Amino acid sequence: MEQFPEDWQRGVVIVAHPDDIEYGAAAAVARWTGQGKDIRYVLVTSGEAGIAGLPPAESGPLREAEEIAAAKAVGVQQVEFLGHPDGRVVESLELRRDLAAAIRRHRPELVVLFNFGDTWAPGFANSADHRAVGRATLDAISDAGNEWIFPELTDKPCSPRWGAVVGPTATHAVDVTEVIDQATASLAAHRRYLEVLSDEPVEDQVRAIVDRATGPIEGFAAERAVGFELYYFGG
Repeated sequence: MEQFPEDWQRGVVIVAHPDDIEYGAAAAVARWTGQGKDIRYVLVTSGEAGIAGLPPAESGPLREAEEIAAAKAVGVQQVEFLGHPDGRVVESLELRRDLAAAIRRHRPELVVLFNFGDTWAPGFANSADHRAVGRATLDAISDAGNEWIFPELTDKPCSPRWGAVVGPTATHAVDVTEVIDQATASLAAHRRYLEVLSDEPVEDQVRAIVDRATGPIEGFAAERAVGFELYYFGG
């Protein structure tokens, strides 16, 4: 397991829903902002279909506010929502264009993605939104650097150096031992969502999730770590 490269300054995390980032990646983000790096979040949806019993018109603004608070807990000040429909995201040219445009706006060297495999873990199917957003983002990283794929985009092309996928297949890891408290506070910001997700107390849920997402990784010398599958784009 290799050490994740950190010779870069700006990164963008692109995911489908509020709270996706807080299932592991937020701990790495806390480490990176602590190093003075500029990290920004792009959310494809507002998670408006994510709270049972709460209509989307109420849930969307609530979940956006929770994500903004979660971002601040790990030092992120810029959070953008693209407004695609929660639960109905389609891997399409429209989505790729919106993501390529976001990459051009924010101009990252690193793009962090969420697990977009067919399964979340063995025996657990992954969300359709996760699959669509992750695959479209991986393509959009290349699209953002090509002036001819979406010529209607007005920002200059941008070619990130890396894409990094949080998920079950890791090639590189980040030591997050010193930032667990920040990662915990970040996930805890999604209180309303977590209250509906389970009957367990929010604090117990948060502790269990953070422990599971930031445990030790075989072959990597750190008490707590987050693993990524790293893609090199050569930007």
